[in-house]
Amino acid sequence: MSQPRPQSVISIDIGHRRIGLAGCDPLGITICRLSAIHRKSFIEDTEILKKHCLIRKAEGLVIGLPLDKNGFPTKQTKFCKNYGYKLAKALDLPIAWVNEQCSTWAAKEKYNLRSDRTGQLDSAAAALLLDQWLKEGPELKPVHMPAY
Repeated sequence: MSQPRPQSVISIDIGHRRIGLAGCDPLGITICRLSAIHRKSFIEDTEILKKHCLIRKAEGLVIGLPLDKNGFPTKQTKFCKNYGYKLAKALDLPIAWVNEQCSTWAAKEKYNLRSDRTGQLDSAAAALLLDQWLKEGPELKPVHMPAY
């Protein structure tokens, strides 16, 4: 993989209770953690995310994909893929998938966030995913729903 073209994107760490968010500037220099979404309904979550995308002029979504230690899909992988595709389609934005294995653990260590229920940890993990994406890619791709 190679570095993607610098652009404003929103990084998403999808969980069952919260969605961690982070964004970067159009040059890919500055990453900032955004307020996590405390999940309600898909429509309400999408509306909140849409506001972030409009404010930040986001050109795409970087979505964490939880794989196991050997790089294989997990039960959570399918959930995140389905939810991520649905979000990207609803927002009409291209996506890039980033392996999020250990991102929450790394965020806990880096930012000293323990037992967090505010969403700070989720958004810190999203910031680490975004940093990884800016360094390694892959490029954003248009949404194509998978055939399961």
